[in-house]
Amino acid sequence: MLRGDVDSLLLRALALVGLILVSALVAVVLKRRAGRLRPVVDGDVLAAADLGRPLGAEVTFVQFSTRTCTSCRTVRRVLGEHVGGAPGAAHVEVDAEERLDLTRRLGILRTPTVVVLDGTGRVTGRFSGVPTPHQVRDAVPHAGIPGR
Repeated sequence: MLRGDVDSLLLRALALVGLILVSALVAVVLKRRAGRLRPVVDGDVLAAADLGRPLGAEVTFVQFSTRTCTSCRTVRRVLGEHVGGAPGAAHVEVDAEERLDLTRRLGILRTPTVVVLDGTGRVTGRFSGVPTPHQVRDAVPHAGIPGR
C-alpha cells in the first residue's frame, strides 16, 4: 500500500512540475509578443460611424480596453503621447465589453489590443499588450505614412 501512495504522490508532483513549465512557456511567449506589430493583409475597413469618433487623416490607433485592464492605462498614455505630437494621427479607445460587435468583428481576444488603421480606415496592423513608444512609431509606416 505504501508503494501506491508513493507512485501517486510522484505522479502528482510530475504533473505539477509539467503544469508550471507549460505556464512559464506561455508567459514567455505572450511577453515576447507584447507590443509587437503584426501586419494585416486585406484588413477590414472601419468608418468613423463604426467608432463613434472621427478617424485620423493619416493613421488611427483603435485601442480595445476593459475596465479591469490595468495595462490599458499605460497603452492609453503611450498612444496619447504619440498622437499628440503627430498631425494626422488619432487615438480612439473602445470598451471591448460594450462594443462586442466590433470586438468579434476584428477578432479581439485580449486587452489591451490596438488596431492600426490607415487614412482610409483600413486595418493595416495590430498589436496586443503594452507597446513602447518606439513600437508605436514603427507602426506608423505600416499605416501608410511614408518617412516617419
